[in-house]
Amino acid sequence: MDFLNTEYYNNNVQNYLIVAGAIVVGTSLIRIFRKGILQRLKTWASSTETNFDDYVVSAVAKFLLPMFNVGVMYFSIKYLNLTEKASKILDNAFVIAFTFYAIRFLTSSLKAILVSYTKRQVGGEEKAKQLRGIMIVINIVIWTMGGVFLFDNMGYNVTAIITGLGIGGLAIALAAQTILGDLFNYFVIFFDRPFEIGDYIVVDDKKGNVEYIGIKTTRIKSLTGEQVIISNSDLTKSRVHNFKRMERRRIVFTIGVTYQTTPEQLRAIPDIIRKIIVDQKDAQMDRCHFSTFESSSLNFETVYYVTESDYTKYMDIQQSINLQLFDAFFKAKIEFAYPTQTLFIEKNN
Repeated sequence: MDFLNTEYYNNNVQNYLIVAGAIVVGTSLIRIFRKGILQRLKTWASSTETNFDDYVVSAVAKFLLPMFNVGVMYFSIKYLNLTEKASKILDNAFVIAFTFYAIRFLTSSLKAILVSYTKRQVGGEEKAKQLRGIMIVINIVIWTMGGVFLFDNMGYNVTAIITGLGIGGLAIALAAQTILGDLFNYFVIFFDRPFEIGDYIVVDDKKGNVEYIGIKTTRIKSLTGEQVIISNSDLTKSRVHNFKRMERRRIVFTIGVTYQTTPEQLRAIPDIIRKIIVDQKDAQMDRCHFSTFESSSLNFETVYYVTESDYTKYMDIQQSINLQLFDAFFKAKIEFAYPTQTLFIEKNN
């Protein structure tokens, strides 16, 4: 009993044994929970269709259990009679460890929520790849707030730190207005979704498939093979034509025939064109009219729809229509017009 009452650094042996026992019991219970209950929960979660329970089990193992371990160590050691300096060091160590795991848990949860949100949308797998830029910004904000919280709990003057961050942030914002503008427009593109990776878009005189949407720029693979890099600010300011979202393609084309065409032939032309288009698969006829008298041609305007948005499919149909029109006009002895001048000479007796 005298041994248990022996004091070392303001605490007797019995106090040290109580603290050691509390640490051993607490960490053992956490270990039993990890190896037993949590492992079974992990097996159960992997057999369900939803991914939410998988994340909850993973978050408990990665973040919450380490926080419990830190808590067991902290509150056990606090049982001892510590000096003011030792107590402050212990408090600061606990706050640092707790803040670290809390921030990691928060950032991981936000990422899981955003990934789950994007994957439920059309083309979610591709959208999920764009989250990297957003998560960088979110991590910077959360870690900055966590740092302020940490310094506040460690006894530092947070007001001075926030003031310094505000002045520094203002200076950075003034020096990097373009970059911040592109970053803001990245969020606009991500949440408003005017286009996505894989979409075929036209921006001014640039056209191609979207390959990558970054924090500052968007990269487009043009039809001629080169990569076009456009800043996000320029994209949000421009008129973007997104052809991937086009459900059907409206086609307008004009053909001209010569003035030597007879009235009977002119009346037959709309029916010829209509029959050719109606017979095309994936094409819907709208109208065909004798529209205008030009200087060297009589023009017919035709409108039809291709029921698919694919450009190659449209060109195949238009090519088939053109070839059949040429054959039909040849058989009907109808001549296509082209810029010519015919000189009529009248012979007087």
